Amino acid sequence: MNAQPPAGPPPQQRPDFWSGLRATTPSRIGLSRTGDAVSTRHLLEFRAAHAAARDAVHEPLDTAALTGSLRDLGLGEPVIVTSRAAGRSEYLRRPDLGRQPLDLAPLEGLPGGRDIAVVLADGLSPRALAEHAAPLLAALVAEFAGRWTLTPPVIATQARVALGDHIGAALEVGTVIVVIGERPGLSVADSLGIYLTQGPRPGRSDADRNCVSNIHPPGGLDYATAARVTAGLVAGARALGRSGVALKDTSRTIEPGARTALD
Repeated sequence: MNAQPPAGPPPQQRPDFWSGLRATTPSRIGLSRTGDAVSTRHLLEFRAAHAAARDAVHEPLDTAALTGSLRDLGLGEPVIVTSRAAGRSEYLRRPDLGRQPLDLAPLEGLPGGRDIAVVLADGLSPRALAEHAAPLLAALVAEFAGRWTLTPPVIATQARVALGDHIGAALEVGTVIVVIGERPGLSVADSLGIYLTQGPRPGRSDADRNCVSNIHPPGGLDYATAARVTAGLVAGARALGRSGVALKDTSRTIEPGARTALD
C-alpha cells in the first residue's frame, strides 16, 4: 500500500473583487453562492443579524438602569411616562396608541420656564436607548450650556415620536427634542435618532420636525457631532419660530462650538 504524502496547509483563499468594498460598508454586498443558494456563512450571518434586530425591538427598556445613568448629568430627577399602548405587542400593532400619553401626571412636579424638553423614548430599539442615551444627552448638555435651559429628562416607554408633542406642550417649552430608538436594520440594531419640534403641541406632523439619525458610535454618527447638529437646528428653529421643512442644517458650514448668525 502506497504511503500518502502528508497533508499540507489548506490553500489560501484569494480575495475576490468585493473584498475591499466590504471593508467600507456594513451592507451585505457581493455575497458568495453555492449553486443556487447563498453560502452557508453568509446565510448564518443574515439569520444572526435578523435575530439581533428582532431582539432589539422586543427587549424591554430597563428604566431603573437608565434613570440611574441620567442622574449624574445635573438636570434633575428623571421622570417616566408611558403611552396608551399596554404592552410591546400592542405598541407594534397600534402605532396610534404609541403617540398618545396614558397619563402626564408625573410631569406636574417638574420646573417650568425652561427652553427645551428632552424626551428619551424607547421607540423600536430600546437597546439603542439603553446603550447610547446617557452619553448622547451628556453631549447635548455640554453643547447647550450657556445657551438654553433644559427640563429634567423625561423617559417615555412604548413611545412614538409624536408623544413628545404632548410632553412638550404640557411642560410649556418652546422646543422638544425626542431621542428615540430607531427601527433596527440587518446591519445596525442599536441606532438612535433625534427629532426636534419647535412649538410642540398635539397634532404636529412629521413635516414640522427635523431629524438627526444614525447615532451609534463608532459605526455611526458620534455623540459630539450629533449634539452640534442638533444645536444648530435648535438655534435655527428658535430664530424662525418653526421647525421642519423650512429649517435646514447649517452645522457643517461652521466650526465646532462656533455660534451661528441665528444665535
